[in-house]
Parts: sequence; C-alpha cells; structure tokens
Amino acid sequence: MIDAATIHQCADPTLKPALVEKFIRAVGAPDPLAVTVRTGNRVILVTPPKTADDAMELVRRYVGQAMVRVGVTQYPAGLGVTDVAELKPDLVEACANIRMGTALFGKVYRIVTKWYGAPVDEAFGDAIDAWKTGYFEEKYVFDEPDPGSLPARTGASVAGDKPADGDAARPASSPDDGTAQDKEPDNPNKAGIRIDLTGIGVGKPK
Repeated sequence: MIDAATIHQCADPTLKPALVEKFIRAVGAPDPLAVTVRTGNRVILVTPPKTADDAMELVRRYVGQAMVRVGVTQYPAGLGVTDVAELKPDLVEACANIRMGTALFGKVYRIVTKWYGAPVDEAFGDAIDAWKTGYFEEKYVFDEPDPGSLPARTGASVAGDKPADGDAARPASSPDDGTAQDKEPDNPNKAGIRIDLTGIGVGKPK
C-alpha cells in the first residue's frame, strides 16, 4: 500500500494534496506493479506481475492491442510513445508513476473544470470518468491541450479544489464506457502512438 507521505512527496505540485488523495482513492491501485488490461468492456485476466520486469513485459505485450493501465495511478501505458521499445520502467516505479499520473490528471481536471466554468463537485467526478474512459465531451481528453490555471472558485472548497455547492449539469455527452471511443477511431491507439491508452473500459483495440 502506498503511504500518504509518498503520495504527497511525489505528486504533481500543481494539485492540492486533498485533490491528489481523492484521485488516488478513486482510481489508484495499492500495488505499484498493478497492470490492468481491457479490450472493450472486458478485462483480460493476466498473471499478476511479481517484479518490475514482469510488469513491463505485460505492458509491452498488450500495448497497442488492448487498453493497458499501470501502476499506482493506473496511468495509460503508451501515452505519447511511438514504439513499445520506448516504454520505460518508470511506469511501475511508485513515485514516478504518481508524478506522471497526477500531472496528467491535473490536465484532465483543468479541462473539465474549464467546461463547467468553475471548480464544482461535478467537475471532479467527471474528471475521474474522463480519466477512466479517456474521453470528455466526445474528445480524447489525453490529447487535448492543457487550458492552464483553473477558473476562480466561487464557493467553499471541497477536496481542496472546488466548492461544495454547484448544480451545473453533467455534460450531456459525457461518454459512457465503450461509447465515445467508437466515434473517435483515430485516438485510442494513436495520440502519437500505435498504442493503447484510453484505459478502463474505453478504447479501440487494434
């Protein structure tokens, strides 16, 4: 199990600790070597890796063929990589994985928050959904540009980064598992790669 001190030490400094903790609780895996492989909505059962080498072998085997998530933050393996040879063991090193995962989630959260116009509770929930599916508003969120700083808060913060109130409607077209991906055939295994990336439940295997 990853302790709070490690999470705080390794997390992207642009995210508040409370938000990081909530993100890890929502999507994280207790084992830094955890590898999740999905094709469509099906989970491919794999032998849990016992070493970093075992984990990386699994990742290289399935990246580009299925959706592969790895490590503490269940980071989308292969993101931005053009060849499996470029995949690095950092993916299964706890601190590096937390650093990469929280930095990428920070961008996703900012994208969703900008859509809402202010940090509200719904923004965090939709950002988690976007992290899991890879899509927000039918766009492949990991490829979207970072909008930069968050809009000004309009109420008391929750999870360290948003007000407790706010009834902004949930995006009408937020993708469900397996839906948006079919509309974006050029994203899941590309995004500058020939690999997987959409992750949990969404993505188009090659």
